[in-house]
Amino acid sequence: MTDQSAPKNTSRSTRASRSSGGSVPAAGSGSASAVPEPRATDAATGAGISRRRLLGTAGASGLVLGAAGAAIGYTAAPAGATPLTALGSDRAVFHVKHQPGITEGLQSSGHLVAFDLTAGSGRKEAAALLRRWSGTAERLMAGEPAAHGDTGVARDAGPSSLTITFGFGRSFFDRTGLAQQRPAALEPLPAFSSDRLDKARSDGDLWVQIGANDALVAFHALRALQKDAGSAARVRWQMNGFNRSPGATAHPMTARNLMGQVDGTNNPKPKDPDFDQRIFVPGGGRPAWMANGSYAVVRRIRMLLDDWEKLSLPEQENVIGRRKSDGAPLSGGTETTAMDLEKPGQDGTYVVPVNAHARITRPDQNGGAAMLRRPFSYHDGIGPDGTPDAGLLFICWQADPLRGFVPVQRKLDRGDALSPFIRHEASGLFAVPGGAARGEYVGQRLLEG
Repeated sequence: MTDQSAPKNTSRSTRASRSSGGSVPAAGSGSASAVPEPRATDAATGAGISRRRLLGTAGASGLVLGAAGAAIGYTAAPAGATPLTALGSDRAVFHVKHQPGITEGLQSSGHLVAFDLTAGSGRKEAAALLRRWSGTAERLMAGEPAAHGDTGVARDAGPSSLTITFGFGRSFFDRTGLAQQRPAALEPLPAFSSDRLDKARSDGDLWVQIGANDALVAFHALRALQKDAGSAARVRWQMNGFNRSPGATAHPMTARNLMGQVDGTNNPKPKDPDFDQRIFVPGGGRPAWMANGSYAVVRRIRMLLDDWEKLSLPEQENVIGRRKSDGAPLSGGTETTAMDLEKPGQDGTYVVPVNAHARITRPDQNGGAAMLRRPFSYHDGIGPDGTPDAGLLFICWQADPLRGFVPVQRKLDRGDALSPFIRHEASGLFAVPGGAARGEYVGQRLLEG
């Protein structure tokens, strides 16, 4: 958790795809690969209607929902009848410069899953798996069914901004005989005082991030990729997350976490002149296969909500350094007002306490260290003692974690006022290569280079 906000929840995938160097086809233009269109049936005429035709109606006439903004389910319907809403027809693109799922806005439903290669699986099996996964990701992100054994879970929905992102853990390179190609940035993260890490829910050979604005679309992707793994890989751990649904607020705003706080504000933005430099690995670097890629730090951070909620509102705001109501700094202004770290209060101390979370995590307090945060909240039930197992699936992106996540977390470790109210329970660091060109699969330049 840092004072660098994740992308706004209401951002469209199409806008993010443009910033990633990709072009966005109109809804209904279909996948890049030639695949048979799934057919629905018009109950009145018996005529076949493709899902692609259903998608195609969305671009021409958006459906205006009621004041509650509730989406409705869609079944087969004649062309020109009820179209998909904009929410369902929003589509991210698979073949882009940077993998999808990094610069897009927050999605309302997500799954994180790590796989380990099975005994006997090596470089050849890993290449075949990434080829299968890439093909499935391209189809599902285009709103098409999986090529084999599709479960039909998402047959009534559009792409719903589905993104699927693939990464490699440190152990992957040993298992595939590619240790010489392992990036130096994949050195194990140092230990921190707030760590209570469960090894069974940390790390992994392969990592997959799934996000969508429809829970069934997200689950459909998770199930398809798990089936694709076959005998080559087994699930090591899996986590489920959520965010506020697009359109749930009157206007776009930074997300709130389960503590009720506006969760970060100064996130790097694609329009920033140094955005690519901070977030993505440049071309021409080493290793070459990581060009245009990024590094993802993944942390399951449990929030000790019972303790947090015992604090008064002023106490909570002093811990964070920002107003709970609107995310504005305690030094005054609005959420986007620069924080005045030197402003004194009536008692002579700083208005923003010296150990406030927002003060400690500012890039200008950390040698310019910055990372793009794109988290999900999670809730995994309530224990026998009534304690909620809930918190943040923290995901941050940077060109080098040793210059992004690590220095900020080290500083938090030395005196963050938020530390008594959180616990890091799982951790992972993954190398996420650049996007696959047309005709390629993700990681091909590593596995076949």
